[in-house]
Amino acid sequence: MAVYFDHRIEAPDSSDVPFQLTWHSSLPILAVASSSPATGGKVDLYLQQGEYVESCHVVRPHQPTGLRWHPTKPVLAVGWDNGEVVLLTHPPGDQTVLPGVHTTTIKLLEWSSFGSRLVTGDESGALAVWKVDARGRLHGNHLVKHEYKKPLTCCIFRPSTPGDDVAMLARASVRGDERALDKFSWKGAPLKMGPQEGLGFFICTADGKVHSVDEYCKTSVLLSVEGSIKKLLYIEKTEALAVITENLMLSQYALGPEGGAQEIMKGKLSSKSGQNVDVVWTEDGLLITASGEQVIRLWDLERDDNYVLSLDETLGYERGEMINCVSYCAGKEILAAGTTNGRIAMWRMVVQSGSSRGDTKPQWKLQTPTEIGGNVTQLQWGSNLNLLAANNSNTVLILCEHVMSAHFSHQVAAVQLSPTQLNITQFHTGLHFSLQSDIHVRGVCVTKDSVTVWNGKQVTVYELSGTSLRNTGSFPCDSHVVAVHGENLYTVEPNRVQIRTPQGTVKQLLTFSKAEGNPVLLNVRQSYLVVGTDTANIRVFDLSRRDAKAHCSTKNLADQIPNLGALRSVKCNANGSQVSILISQVNGRPDHKVYFYDVEMDTVTHFDFFTGRPSSGISQEEESEKQQWSLSGHSPVSHFWDESEPRLFVCETVPVSSESILNSSLDMEHGLLLQDCSPRPPGMQALLALDVPYYYYSCKVRTEPVCVLHLVPHMVSRKALRDFVGLENCEKATRDAMLNFSFYLTIGDMDEAFKSIKLIKSKAVWENMARMCVKTRRLDVARVCLGNMGNARAAKALKEAEAEPEPETQVAMLAIQLGMLEDAENLYKSCQRYDLLNNFYQASGKWQQALETAEVHDRIHLRATYYSYAKYLESMGDKTLALTYYEKSDTHRVEVPRMLQDDTSSLEIYVNKMKDKSIYKWWAQYLESQADLDSALHFYECAQDYLSLVRIFCYRGDIQKASEIANNTGDRAASYHLARHYEGHDIKQAVHFYTRAQAYNNAIRLCKENGLDDQLMNLALLSNPEDMMEAACYYEEKGSHLDRAVALYHKYHQALELCVTQNLTITEDLAERMTVPDSKDMSEEARKELLERIADCCMRQGNYHLATKKYTQAGNKLKVIIRWKKKVCVMLALLKSGDTEKIVFFANVSRQKELFILAANYLQSLDWRKDPDILKTIIGFYTKGRAPDLLAGFYEACAQVEIDDYQNYEKALDALTEASKCLSKAKDASSGQQEVRLADLQHKITLIRKFVHIRSLYIEDASEAVQLCETLLEEPELDPAVRIGDVFGFLIEHHCQQGNFQLANRKLEQLQKLLPSQNVSYYISQASLVALQKELGIPMDRSDKIHISKEEDEVEEDLNMF
Repeated sequence: MAVYFDHRIEAPDSSDVPFQLTWHSSLPILAVASSSPATGGKVDLYLQQGEYVESCHVVRPHQPTGLRWHPTKPVLAVGWDNGEVVLLTHPPGDQTVLPGVHTTTIKLLEWSSFGSRLVTGDESGALAVWKVDARGRLHGNHLVKHEYKKPLTCCIFRPSTPGDDVAMLARASVRGDERALDKFSWKGAPLKMGPQEGLGFFICTADGKVHSVDEYCKTSVLLSVEGSIKKLLYIEKTEALAVITENLMLSQYALGPEGGAQEIMKGKLSSKSGQNVDVVWTEDGLLITASGEQVIRLWDLERDDNYVLSLDETLGYERGEMINCVSYCAGKEILAAGTTNGRIAMWRMVVQSGSSRGDTKPQWKLQTPTEIGGNVTQLQWGSNLNLLAANNSNTVLILCEHVMSAHFSHQVAAVQLSPTQLNITQFHTGLHFSLQSDIHVRGVCVTKDSVTVWNGKQVTVYELSGTSLRNTGSFPCDSHVVAVHGENLYTVEPNRVQIRTPQGTVKQLLTFSKAEGNPVLLNVRQSYLVVGTDTANIRVFDLSRRDAKAHCSTKNLADQIPNLGALRSVKCNANGSQVSILISQVNGRPDHKVYFYDVEMDTVTHFDFFTGRPSSGISQEEESEKQQWSLSGHSPVSHFWDESEPRLFVCETVPVSSESILNSSLDMEHGLLLQDCSPRPPGMQALLALDVPYYYYSCKVRTEPVCVLHLVPHMVSRKALRDFVGLENCEKATRDAMLNFSFYLTIGDMDEAFKSIKLIKSKAVWENMARMCVKTRRLDVARVCLGNMGNARAAKALKEAEAEPEPETQVAMLAIQLGMLEDAENLYKSCQRYDLLNNFYQASGKWQQALETAEVHDRIHLRATYYSYAKYLESMGDKTLALTYYEKSDTHRVEVPRMLQDDTSSLEIYVNKMKDKSIYKWWAQYLESQADLDSALHFYECAQDYLSLVRIFCYRGDIQKASEIANNTGDRAASYHLARHYEGHDIKQAVHFYTRAQAYNNAIRLCKENGLDDQLMNLALLSNPEDMMEAACYYEEKGSHLDRAVALYHKYHQALELCVTQNLTITEDLAERMTVPDSKDMSEEARKELLERIADCCMRQGNYHLATKKYTQAGNKLKVIIRWKKKVCVMLALLKSGDTEKIVFFANVSRQKELFILAANYLQSLDWRKDPDILKTIIGFYTKGRAPDLLAGFYEACAQVEIDDYQNYEKALDALTEASKCLSKAKDASSGQQEVRLADLQHKITLIRKFVHIRSLYIEDASEAVQLCETLLEEPELDPAVRIGDVFGFLIEHHCQQGNFQLANRKLEQLQKLLPSQNVSYYISQASLVALQKELGIPMDRSDKIHISKEEDEVEEDLNMF
């Protein structure tokens, strides 16, 4: 976390009022112009911490009007209101006064991009151009002077242009390019190496004109606007000028190659009237204005969009606070604004993940304010991106950004809260308190008994004594890094490290050679000090003795690490055997690797966070490999060794594409082994240290309770390592055992892992190790842990989970038993077991996640999930929502009435709303139980529950109504109930309703008891064999109705003999009763013989379809099928029966081509024109029967039907085409007749195609179609193919439409002569005939007579058929 230190400038005179300030573009030098009532105007220079530069002081009795720094040199141009221009040089303070060209107030000071030209302009319109040498010194007199007669308002230079590409010119020269060759010769223009300074510029005058001045100082008017120009901007990307006038009119002009300007946009900028407007222009095309309002206005000229940024009271801003000024830092993408209440607001540009700048509208995040007091009137970012100068009307403050200092050691943590305040936490005592320093803290280092702070100029040491801090020493020191070990302080200066006492006395010097470089980095861990130098050398010192001794020789990392620019951080472990290093590359970017120097082996290894893999190390399990890949794309930001365990290392990383943090632990003894990878906990600021069993984080709000002595914010929090959750307070032996177990588990040595923990008896330790097994997915270890825990339920659940095929599901079950629900969820997701994930969510009460999972991934259990959620909602009392999910689960017919049975009014509303039969029935039953029979009858009727209706009507004595319902509906249950009711007093009605209920045994019983022999036969035939046997015995005992006895007799052979000898007709029902089912009473051969005898009898009686059925049931289709003739006979029998369905079935079953042909011939006799299924079956049978000539004939018939019935020649043409194809495939066995038939068919196709073409041509060219139609009538043998009536009808219709009724009448007369016996209205529309009658007065009697005559002939023909 960063804060801003405010440094008030050390102004020589506190009464001076600053009104203008400006930073140098590349140096940390601030120029401030101020006014003094005593001396006039002043210009002073200050350094980045506000230090006053005494040598650079300019004072005049006049007021300064402009400040402008040279772009590269420390030269400041100062303009005064008397026309004087002074060049002030830093640091000597030389002042060069430009020759007197101006006599009025200086309005313009502008340097060219490289600083070789200086433009000055005054209020009278005088403009001068000066030449400056490479050292920033004035070169002679002015180059040119122009008089514009109007006050000058602003000036901008054209940007520099790129130079010639020498490599490209060289390649072009080799290819023979003449222009490129001239560049390298004396003849052409000289080569322009590197960027070329733009010497042309634009000048604005108060009358609204913009003048263009070229590199030769020739001026011309470029454009003109209304009003004085306040701001002039050059948009380099589009080579356009943006002009803002005093009344805030914004105009954009495109600059032409010849020097002209064309307006492309014009608009009005919103602002508060009567206020000075601060305007800022960014390279990204944003125009930002502040005009004393509560908002900042932004215009995105590239996207033609505008929006505002406002202050937020919840962050510490006040209501009604106005914004005076703005300044934008492009390097940090921060917009700063000064307010009337002395606050500085900052917005940071945020780019959404997955998008790049320029693709989407930028988002701005407001930060907490920085308070400086007064009324902030001017802001400007410095050359160093961490510097911001602010003018609050009383003085100028320089805000310097500083990353908050923090340090942890010996269970003591210090975190910086403000420039001078630190928060101190003692974890071993649980106390925390505040330290207020006298200096701006730039670094802090703590030990068990002391706190040391420094600012680069001074070091102060505080001693911890209980809850108080005592200053034990303070001394000046220019060291920017300090380390502490015991009573010794370690500071740096060129080529050496100083070992000092707390009072600053130097006790020992650790010297470094020139080759080794200057020490810049220090780190102490236990008794070891590691030093890093500016030449990328590291040295380790042993501090365990009185004097520091070298632990190893100097190691030059530049020889080991390619592309090394500088060291960022060095840390050593607890026994001094390993040093971890973070570096910056040559280009200044942080490297994405962390390097390790093995002191004993003198080797350098690394771990690459872009690939997620180490440079070396033993092979790891697959799951560890997955963890390694999860680190890919990260970059390390900090690193720490454990306070006492030399094998344990942690590195804080940040993904390149986002702001989340990952922690990873690495073990070094067996190479680089990734042990754990976890995200930074929410609310934590940064990793501070690693001290088993905790990670320590700096944070904004303390998350655990401690003993509070003072109201000091908590700034440090800790979180247990994965392996020590639940063991935070364990003894040292247990802690060491867990570390060893974790280490051996990581390297895969299970024997050593169990040896390290075999003496541990604590259930908490075993549970924690079981948790580790979830992370490492070691189920074999987990079983041992569960056994030592005595957790039988978890062991049983884990054993049952072994039935699942995925290992992740087994680990997930272990995680659930240990309460690691988040891990279980991730495991189920990783193996895509969404069914188990759904159950897990339900058991966890996460119903929304369960529903989403079921709807997206587990739809097979969707209804079950809806039902479970509905039950849950019902238990929670939310019946309205439960009702919805019962409906979604399709269980509402039972569950909703049950749920609402205590709320009858709601239930009745629901019943009437749903209109569901099941719910109607339930409600009717409820009403009946409440004795509301009328309402119950209504709802039984709605539910179509006829049994209940009959039951209630019988109960009420309304037998007539009950009979009507039973007869009308045919409901068997209702009929049975009514028959039972009738049985006591009306036997015939009882028999009738038993019969409708198909309760034939009851009906037979009544018939036998009451002598109803006539009805008994029919009922027995309808009933089962047992009833038929009883009925047969009944008839046999009575000695009458022997035919009925035969029909019913259960002995099938005797019954069959009676049928044959007595010539009794075998009905289908009788045949079915005589058919023996598969049973043990008769052999298979005897059964087949019986079926064949029944079939033979049916054949003799002419019952062909029944005979076919019995032959087929005989098994081999074989009095049907054995011989071909038998098959034909069976088919002929079926054909005689006329049972189309059975004919089609038998043909498909037989699969004989002869039978297919017979069936197809039969189907042609049906009305196949109206039944497409028959049509398809005919085509299929002819195709299966391999009869293409017959199929061709059928297609011809289809074509003729289309012509005769529908006049559809298009479909007829398609049918004839198919006929032609079929006929061409047929074999010619008729000595050339097929060829004649095929030629005749082709002739028909040709004629029909001509007529179809004529009809389609008529839409485009009617006259041509009519002419072709006339020609068609002359074709010989036209009528068999195209009916003459259709051709004449076509012509008559055309002439009637054209109004040529005479010609139409002549055509009609020709048609009647050719077809005297046919009704012409069949070919001509009724509308055309009526039009002819109306226009020519022709009576239609003839046609009517013809029509009547035809009808009479048809009647006579029908009579003759009988």
